Amino acid sequence: MRPGHGTGLFQGITAQYERYRLAYPQRLIQRVVGLAELEPGDAVLDLGCGTGMLAIAFARLGMAVTAMDPEPEMLAATQSAAAAQGVAVTAVAGGWEDIAPGMGPFRLAVMGRAFHWMDRAATLAMLDKIVTPDGGVALFHDAHPPVPENGWFKVLCALQKKYRHDRGALRDGGHRRYEPFLFASAFTRLDGLSVTIRQRLTVEEIQGRAFSMSRSAPHSARQEEFATALAAALRELSPDGKFIEVAELVAVLARREQI
Repeated sequence: MRPGHGTGLFQGITAQYERYRLAYPQRLIQRVVGLAELEPGDAVLDLGCGTGMLAIAFARLGMAVTAMDPEPEMLAATQSAAAAQGVAVTAVAGGWEDIAPGMGPFRLAVMGRAFHWMDRAATLAMLDKIVTPDGGVALFHDAHPPVPENGWFKVLCALQKKYRHDRGALRDGGHRRYEPFLFASAFTRLDGLSVTIRQRLTVEEIQGRAFSMSRSAPHSARQEEFATALAAALRELSPDGKFIEVAELVAVLARREQI
């Protein structure tokens, strides 16, 4: 069983995840589609789909998307969101351990903030069997540049570290660089794409973002204490409770070298 998924760390936070998690701009998805030379109807696998942010974004561009996640709540949210947006997504219950050679084939396998929960070498090895020769793997994540406007993010990270519950130790290496795993796989031709956004945030939205993460409550017995401490620290930073977020949304597209 991989850490994080299927162990209950994401149970009970689906609503927060869906409402407060940082979304990937559609223009970033379009750049990945263009660089990967995808056409409408091409098969895309969203592995560890969560509430379907990537699955729905690719489906909106006409891809035949399979959304896969071991958490029933997350998979149900993906299906509901896809129906609400009028796109078709095939939902499959399972994690990286459930990838099988008979699946697909897929032109692209995508993962959004999920790769670090997996056995990365084993996942890439299995994807090599179900991704077409001209296809690839796209890994999505986000980062917060160290600019003054992101002072709230430093406050959040410091409090998460202070209040981190024991289950946080289950994370297998955390958010390490992708390159070592990719260069050891079949997908060694790498291209990076990114979009930087700037948006307003409130105390409530920052709290919601925190509670959408496995390393924060609701699993922590100190959930209420954490929420109070976070609100107080944020109000000290900005008494009016208004903040600006500068975030970089990143995709690493990995393909096989064409020899």
